[in-house]
Amino acid sequence: MTELTIVRHGQTVWHAENRYCGVSDIPLTDTGRAQAARLGEWARVHPHDVLACSPLARARDTIAPVAAALGREPELLADLSEVDFGVAEGRTMAELRVTDPVAAELFVADPVRHPFPGGEPLDRAAARTLGALRGLVERRRGSRVLVVAHSTALRLALCGWLGIPLARYRDVFPQFDNAAITRLRVPADPSALPALLCLNVPTSGS
Repeated sequence: MTELTIVRHGQTVWHAENRYCGVSDIPLTDTGRAQAARLGEWARVHPHDVLACSPLARARDTIAPVAAALGREPELLADLSEVDFGVAEGRTMAELRVTDPVAAELFVADPVRHPFPGGEPLDRAAARTLGALRGLVERRRGSRVLVVAHSTALRLALCGWLGIPLARYRDVFPQFDNAAITRLRVPADPSALPALLCLNVPTSGS
């Protein structure tokens, strides 16, 4: 068995304002940096053998206190990056309903069939993110692996891994809180489903 901990990065200004923040490289707020520091303290008590993260600054800055606490360098994996939201980047859904109401309504109705114009198809995002997670587990079987990445990409990957329709990712996993942890136990058999041990748990209470 391999234990995999997945974590959404700390807060940024766009996330605090509920704006779509995909490939835009927005830095952490003071709150986000405090969340990252608490994650580092949690990791000191719950050590991991392998660290990996998205190359976007908000993920790298979130995992930095973990790396310092454990004395390990994180592996940067491009396939852990967030979904590109196209025309929605930097906007709230309320703003999109005004500027591009058709795209907004189609996305809400079925985000897999109707990604935002100019954005990454969600099935493609799910495949690349899940591929990155599975690749880590395959390379480091029997290890404790901690990954810092992004809300939508991670929720899509979890749906793909657990056999949940991708179009339901927002219903089944309404939110990944900043710097909260989700843990899975992954069997050695790649055809077997992972066990979901905990979901979206604050580090201060875990």
